[in-house]
Amino acid sequence: MRPPSRPSLMQQSAYALGRRLPDTMQDWVQNDLIGPGATVRQVRRFMLPILAMLSSFLLLPGPMWVPLAMMTLLTIPVLYFAVALERIYRRHRLLIHGLDPDLLNDDAQRRAEQLRADYESRHGNRADDEPRTST
Repeated sequence: MRPPSRPSLMQQSAYALGRRLPDTMQDWVQNDLIGPGATVRQVRRFMLPILAMLSSFLLLPGPMWVPLAMMTLLTIPVLYFAVALERIYRRHRLLIHGLDPDLLNDDAQRRAEQLRADYESRHGNRADDEPRTST
């Protein structure tokens, strides 16, 4: 039996199609949308149904390169937009589940603070240095 905070296969399928999960699974949803690998999961979630539809081109008669070329010509711009808009889609999903959409910004802020701390540990804090005088 699964713990109540993890969705079942049926709930995960519904979630992938945009349905809302129960409030008891908010921790799982938050980790899914802002945790490690969230961007890859969102793009995969976006692309799988589209690739399934595009695979119907393989049923067209003729040389195999024709349907593959058609699929590629449609997949490239869809993938581009999926990557470009993934933060907007994740923000929307956070809103649907009643979570704060600023959690996406908190993650970026945390990374920026870590990067600054790493820089300062290597090169020192410029604010601690004496002001430079021009001669």
